[in-house]
Amino acid sequence: MTRNIILHSLEIEPARITALSVQDGCPLSHIDIGWGCPDGVWIDPTEGRIYWTNMGANPSDADGTIESARLDGSDHKVLVANGLVVTPKQLTSTPGGEHLYWCDREGMRIMRCRRDGSDVEVLLQTGTYPEHMKDATRHCVGITLDTSNGHLYWSQKGPPKGGRGRIFRMSLDLPAGTDPADRHDIELLADHLPEPIDLHVSPALGKLWWTDRGAAPDGNSLNVARVDEHGLHDQQVILRDLDEAIGLAVDAEGTLAFVSDLGGSIREVILETGQARLITKQAPTTGLCLVVQED
Repeated sequence: MTRNIILHSLEIEPARITALSVQDGCPLSHIDIGWGCPDGVWIDPTEGRIYWTNMGANPSDADGTIESARLDGSDHKVLVANGLVVTPKQLTSTPGGEHLYWCDREGMRIMRCRRDGSDVEVLLQTGTYPEHMKDATRHCVGITLDTSNGHLYWSQKGPPKGGRGRIFRMSLDLPAGTDPADRHDIELLADHLPEPIDLHVSPALGKLWWTDRGAAPDGNSLNVARVDEHGLHDQQVILRDLDEAIGLAVDAEGTLAFVSDLGGSIREVILETGQARLITKQAPTTGLCLVVQED
């Protein structure tokens, strides 16, 4: 049986989704997006569809979208638009899951919808748009799910290079009778981080990984911490000296990570040692999603 590892990346100049061979970094296919600034990407291999966020052209226009297509680019659909989302960032779900989840940066929200774009919900509201949109401490960016324990993790990056980034955890569902702007089940897990961006959690391995695009010495990095019911422990920097780190994908075994940055580099990182290999250099790159195909 042949095991092919394919990495799907979001390029922003031009706006497109590029599928890459992890082995040699060669592009296998492209899906042209054609406008805006794509940021988060997630694939359901059981469904054969790719989902992505587009931050739009201008936060003041609230023209962000959630979109979807088949893996070959056909059947392209806009699922959420028309001012319902401002600048959607990292996107996630679970294979066969009912909902898509994402962070809305300038919208200062965590949101979800059904796979067809219906039933758009706000799960968390950290500020009022547009009044507070320039307050970066309210900006929700990275998101990852722990469905086994019913948790949702997210990052609020803070001002650029500001050292005020945070990582939080809350229940996947909005508690009955609770206002998204006044939830009482929020746990602050990490504070005073350089500028945390995308997240990935593995409940089975008890680890949370994240990229950070903040200032040196600990910014522009790949990070890991142990995670349990009590919070985060033993934070470590795995890799430094990235060029505005954003995208993150981790394999199921927790042995390899793939990290992208706005410099256009995509690296494969051996998580145990921190040894990194440059896979490719392309246009400025945001989100990543890893797909393993077995023939």
